This record gives sequence, structure tokens and C-alpha cells, in this order.
Amino acid sequence: MPQPVVLIAEELSPATIDALGPDLEIRSVDGADRAALLPALADAHAVLIRSATKMDAEAIAAAPSLKVIARAGVGLDNVDIKAATAAGVMVVNAPTSNIISAAELTVGHILSLARHIPAAHASLAAGAWKRSSFTGTELFEKTVGIIGLGRIGALIAARLQAFGVSVVAYDPYVTPTRAQQLGVTLLSLDELLAQSDFVTIHMPKTPETTGMIGAEQFARMKKSAYVVNVARGGLIDEEALYTALTTGEIAGAGLDVFTTEPPKEDGTAFPLLSLPNVVVTPHLGASTDEAQEKAGVSVAKSVKLALEGDLVPDAVNVAGGVIDPFVRPGIALVEQLGQIFTGLAPSALTSLDIEVRGELADYDVSVYRLAALKGIFTNIVSENVSYVNAPLFAEQRGIETRLIVESESPLYRNITILRGTLSDGSVLTVEGTLAGTRMVPKVVGINGYEVEVPIERHHVVMRYADRPGIVAIYGQKLGEAGINIAGLQVARPDASGRALSVLTVDSPVPDNLLDEMREAVAADLFRQIELTEV
Repeated sequence: MPQPVVLIAEELSPATIDALGPDLEIRSVDGADRAALLPALADAHAVLIRSATKMDAEAIAAAPSLKVIARAGVGLDNVDIKAATAAGVMVVNAPTSNIISAAELTVGHILSLARHIPAAHASLAAGAWKRSSFTGTELFEKTVGIIGLGRIGALIAARLQAFGVSVVAYDPYVTPTRAQQLGVTLLSLDELLAQSDFVTIHMPKTPETTGMIGAEQFARMKKSAYVVNVARGGLIDEEALYTALTTGEIAGAGLDVFTTEPPKEDGTAFPLLSLPNVVVTPHLGASTDEAQEKAGVSVAKSVKLALEGDLVPDAVNVAGGVIDPFVRPGIALVEQLGQIFTGLAPSALTSLDIEVRGELADYDVSVYRLAALKGIFTNIVSENVSYVNAPLFAEQRGIETRLIVESESPLYRNITILRGTLSDGSVLTVEGTLAGTRMVPKVVGINGYEVEVPIERHHVVMRYADRPGIVAIYGQKLGEAGINIAGLQVARPDASGRALSVLTVDSPVPDNLLDEMREAVAADLFRQIELTEV
């Protein structure tokens, strides 16, 4: 039997090749050379890439035997995940390979800003001796604010505490118990900005977090404060940052990531590069020998698992392994329910039950627990979330999870229910099913309200006192803004006399319009939910 062909499209470490083992045929190609890559993919079963190889729909179509694309790193911008999924090709990456490197670079930026290290070096290298020009500040007894207390944020907190700093954090999805374990004080974002001498951001980039540090936030910071971004370009409004730095609103900034990379002369980041109170690096968060080695070895192991037909926990688009065909279609549904759950939750999750009811009770549905957690954490942590690290995120946050499987399902052939207890003591439930022969994913229940709404990219959910004219109120406001309602269902009131509206809209609703709608309908629950593709 011929050995599976593994195509190495970019330079990888010897340890990566060793991790693939002797039972695979290893070939090499320059992935950046399109003319060489496409024919080399013709009989490849797996391809290992970094950032230079573009695995788009054309490349995937040129590889009829391809089973897995492995990115030796975190980012997946150069992989068409949708095309890969449609072709049944698994996509894997190394989501935890660079977290220590990113944390250490963040600390490096903080120290560089505090002691003016890059500017002092440049001055001395140019022949000047200007000690008084580079008087810095100690970290000791200063306050460092971490926005996003995920795995990288926790690593930064641990390292900075050795300097004798006070660490505060803003993360609406972290419980006070978890923060206490890390020796961190949880604050609101406004409180953190007002108190911190150094602010570092480690959030995922979503529509809600893009530009989350802007003019309004800089105005709340100390004039002596510094801000650092080693997470994602665009989390900080670059125009507002330039203004804050040039007017003395804040003291300085350390940047490793930019909205456009590399920064261009016509881009918002470019003017920042020349400011004396800015320390910049060219996206070096994962650029250490150790991180690159970990990434290569990690994806090599995933490739072996995929080609052997085993479960691949680091798969970002499909779950590998021996999963019954009757179970597999529900994986994406459960991930989507997890994202909806997060979008509706008013406070941090403390415990979660994943209830699977119906004919699925006769099958192994343990992957649904992983899918639920992956969906829940997808838009609330800065790291890429996979089947392997989602349970770790839950464990780090002290979230208890249970998988409950029962055959009884009165209303639907199969139904999955996510039932979570939140830190404010409330309980949130989201229910979903695959409907009809086309297996359309639908939300069929939210907090006891019965609905049946196909899951789409953009939803608005609101609860209000049931009275005539509410649909006309929000319908008019959306219409005047040119936002089309693609679907709508109103669940009749419960004993409290409140109704629930679930809308599907064609495009995101601006924040100012959401505020108007919330006030107009007097909603006690009002959420816009934007799902990432699953």
C-alpha cells in the first residue's frame, strides 16, 4: 500500500519532520511559487504551510486527495477555510504554540516604554550621550491593566507580579474566583483605564472589539500612561492613538500589530512609526525559535492523527476521528448555539450543562461538549479556539461542564440544549435542532420562550413588555436605517407578560441605532449577536 504523501510547502524545523515519522512520504515545494505548488498538490494527502503559502479555493481544487491542511502557527488568513470545509479537507493549526512568546514580548514592550530603551539605543548608536533625555520610570508599585484575561493575559499577569506591580484586569467572561486565583483585581473597563499606568490589550478581534480603545478611552487614561498592543491590529483606533500621543493625552505606546501589515504610507498606522514615544515591532509575537518549533511539531502530530483517521482536537473547521455520520452534522449546530449563548449572557459563565435529547442518545455525542465550549469561547478569548483548548479555557475559568444524554424529546427528533449558570446567579438556556431533510440549523428556544428561527450571521434578540405596536417601532427604525429584516419571530409572553423578538438581519446594526431601539421598546434584554462562520 503506497504511503500517504505529505507536502512541505515552507521551511520547517527538523523536529517537525521527525514528528511526522517514517510512515509518510515527505515531499517539498516552494509554496510561494504558484506554478510549482499547484501541480505538486495533485497527489498530496496533507500539506504543511506557514504564512507564505496561499491555500485558496484554486489550490484546494488542485488537490483531489487532500485530507488536511496544517498551518504551523496561529493565523489562518492564508487558508480558505470555507472552501476546505466544502471539500471535506480538515484545517489544523497550532493555537497554543506562541502564547509564552507573545506574553514575553508584551512584557518587553512595557519595559522598553518604561525605560526608553529603543530611543536610548538609537541615540547612543548615533554617537550621542544623553542620559538625562532618557530618564524612565520604575514598574515597582505601578498599576498594569490587562484587557482580556485569557491564557496570554494570565501569563503576563504572572510575569509582571514579580516586578511588584498591582495587576488589574477587564474581562467580562472571567469570574472573580478565577481572577483571585491569578492575583488580579477585576474592574470595569473605565475603572481600569483610569487607574492603570500601563494598559495592554489581549482581546479577540470581533466587530464589537475593533476600535474598542479609541478617543473616548484615551481621554479616561492618565497623561503618564502607556498602552501596548501585541494582540490584533485594529483593537486600538490608530487615528485616535496618533492624536492622543501627539497631544500628550497619554505618554506612549508599544505596538506589534497594525490594521494593515506592513503599514503603508496611506494607512492610519504609518504616522505612528515616526513618533518618538512609540515602540514598534513588525508582528513578532510568535517569532521565537521555541514558538516556531512548537508550532511545527504540534501540526505534524495533528497531520498524523488526521491521516490515521483519529480525532484531531486542533481541527478548526471539522472534527476528525471516528464520529458517527448521524452525529457529525450536529457539531456545527452546537458550536453556533455556543456563540449565541455567549452573545446573550449578561455575565460570566460558571457552569454549563450540554443536554442532548432524542435519537442521538443512542450514539457517542461527547464531541458536542467540545463543540459547545468551542462556540462559547470563540469570540471572547484572543487565542484561536479549538477542540483541544476549549476545555482548558473552561477549566482556567472554573467553569464546570456536564454532558447529559436522554432519549426523551417530545417536540423534536433531536434537540441540544445549552443550560448555563452565570456569575450573577441567573440561568440562561439556548436550544437548537437540525430541521427537515435539509437539516437546517435552528434556534428553537431561548430562556423558555419557544421560537423556531434559522441560524444566520446576524441576529437581534430583545425582550420587552408585550403590547401592541412594538414590531412596528423597531421595524420602522431598521427600515429608516436601510437595514433589512430577513426573518422575524415573536414568542408570546410568559407569566411575566413579556415577549421575545428574534430578528435575522442582513447586516450589522450600528450601536447608536441599537441604543435607540432598546430605549424605544423598553427592553430588559437586548442583544445583537454576530456569528463567525462554523
